[in-house]
Amino acid sequence: MSTDNPTGLDAYKPAEIARLVETAGVAKARLTLSQTLTLALLAGVFIGFGGAAYTMVMSGVDPTFGPARFLGGVVFCLGLILVVVGGAELFTGNALMTMAAVDRKIPLAALLRNWTIVYIGNLIGAVGLALAFGLTGLLEGAMGDTASAIARAKATLSPSEAFMRGALCNALVCLAVWLTFAARTVAGKILAILWPIAGFVLLGLEHSVANMYLFPQGLIAGAEVPLTAVIDNLFWVTLGNILGGAGGVALSYRFAYLR
Repeated sequence: MSTDNPTGLDAYKPAEIARLVETAGVAKARLTLSQTLTLALLAGVFIGFGGAAYTMVMSGVDPTFGPARFLGGVVFCLGLILVVVGGAELFTGNALMTMAAVDRKIPLAALLRNWTIVYIGNLIGAVGLALAFGLTGLLEGAMGDTASAIARAKATLSPSEAFMRGALCNALVCLAVWLTFAARTVAGKILAILWPIAGFVLLGLEHSVANMYLFPQGLIAGAEVPLTAVIDNLFWVTLGNILGGAGGVALSYRFAYLR
C-alpha cells in the first residue's frame, strides 16, 4: 500500500475531483460550434436510447411497483454511460461547468453559449431518435401503450412539481457525473453512474433531456398531450435541473474545495 494513498482506494479524492471537473468545464467551453453541436446531438440520442429501453422494461408491469421502476432505472443508465464513456455533451451534466464560471476560468457568456447550443442539440437528437423509433413499429404495441402513459403522466405535473422533481433529479445526475471523475477505469465509471441514475428514475424525478425523447415518443404512440403541456413541462423541469445541478452540486463543491 502506497504511503501517498493510505486508504488503498484507487480513486481521486473529492478535492482532486473538483479540480478535474473545473478543468473539464474549461475544455468544454473551448469546443467549436460544430464540435459542441455534434456532441450534443449524440447525447440527445444516447439519453433517448436510455428512455426507449426504460419504456420497454416498464411495458406490461405496474408502473408504481418499486422493483420494476428500479430495474427501469438500471436500464435507463445506458444513456449516461454512453454519454460519459463514449463522449458527448449533455445539458444537465454541463451544469457542473458553473464551477469554472464562478472561478472566472471561463466567462459567463461562454457558459451560456455552451448551455444553449447543447440544449438545442440534445433536443434535436432526442426528437430525431423518437421519430426513428416511430418508423420501427415498436410503438404500435405494448411499448406504445407504455410510451403514451409516460407522456400523459408527465403532462399532468404542476409547475411546482415539475420544478422540484427537476431540481432533485439533476442533483443526482450531477453527483453521478461527479463520481465518474473519481473513477480511474471504465468499469468504475459505469458503477458510479448506476446508483444515482437508477435512484432518480426509481423516485420518479424529472430529467429535461429524457423528456425531450419521452414526450415525442408518447405523441408518436398516440398520446393526446397538448404541445403547450410539453413546453410547460420542459420549461419548469429545465429550470429545476439548472438549480439542482449548478446551485445544489456545483456551487456546493466549489465552496468546499475551490475557494
